[in-house]
Amino acid sequence: MESKHLWQLISFYLSTTLALLRHLVLHILTLNQSPFIIKFMDLILSVYFRLCNLTPCAVDLDDQTTIHFWVTNHRRFDRPSLVMIHGYGGNPLWQFVYQVGPLSRRFNLYIPDLLFFGNSHSKSPFRSEFFQAKCLSDGLKRIGVDRFSVYAISYGGFVAYRMAEIRPDAVEKVAIVSSGLSFTDEQRDQQLRTIGRHPSEILVPKKPDDLRLLVNLSTFKQSTLKWVPDFLLRQFITLMYDHCRKEKIELADYLVKKKADPNLHVLTQETLIIWGDQDKVFPLELAYNLQRHLGKNSRLEIIKNVGHAANLESPDELNKLIFSFVIGCS
Repeated sequence: MESKHLWQLISFYLSTTLALLRHLVLHILTLNQSPFIIKFMDLILSVYFRLCNLTPCAVDLDDQTTIHFWVTNHRRFDRPSLVMIHGYGGNPLWQFVYQVGPLSRRFNLYIPDLLFFGNSHSKSPFRSEFFQAKCLSDGLKRIGVDRFSVYAISYGGFVAYRMAEIRPDAVEKVAIVSSGLSFTDEQRDQQLRTIGRHPSEILVPKKPDDLRLLVNLSTFKQSTLKWVPDFLLRQFITLMYDHCRKEKIELADYLVKKKADPNLHVLTQETLIIWGDQDKVFPLELAYNLQRHLGKNSRLEIIKNVGHAANLESPDELNKLIFSFVIGCS
């Protein structure tokens, strides 16, 4: 009789343990399908931004468009204002994580999410960099930022250039990193053939291997992403790219289909052009093209052994160049 009760007790504990294990496995599989881990990392990055004296705010431009910013909590009038504009490859939290700490100690920072990235959105059908530039400029004006310098990377450089063009009264200096503003049609077509895939397939990845390709194209140093498991990359894609995927693709398509502008506006602002000498997205010759186009108001700085993503591969060198250019110190 006692052995029967003992067996019933053991059976109960075994069945309970198996049920718990089954529940745990199903929970882990569910986590793999949702961006839980990446959301947690995104939260950690947002806490870090807050520790850098930044706070999030949203500006409704009208009933169609909202721009989200990270802004300096308490503006210091003895510091210059710097607007930081990200490119493709995630939101500003991920793209500026290595720079925001040092820069926040020297500048009043204003870091927008471009439309259809992060928490900025619009019902407007416009997809040009001019529209992005106008929305950012209007958003900055709404929060009382009347004069500022702008630092932008990759796609953000297209937007920053147009901001400087349409708001010469507001934009003081421009620092552009690896932005292919000076492509000729022939150069663009050749680069597309070299890459071998449509840019939107790379810039807005669907699969882990697409994301790995994007990182490999963007960096010169060997990427550790090949060791990251697929389920984590899928979570990153879900969080960063599935939201407004259609609109992100339309932004990329607009730039690819747009004809080169032989009459590209020559900025009146002093402009710093920064490029990695190993850039596989926008070849170094485009940096020289842009410098020749802008003339005496521009300066070119080339960072050695760095690819397209200088903000990730050489943030300290990039910060020094920005300090020196905007406020004249290292």
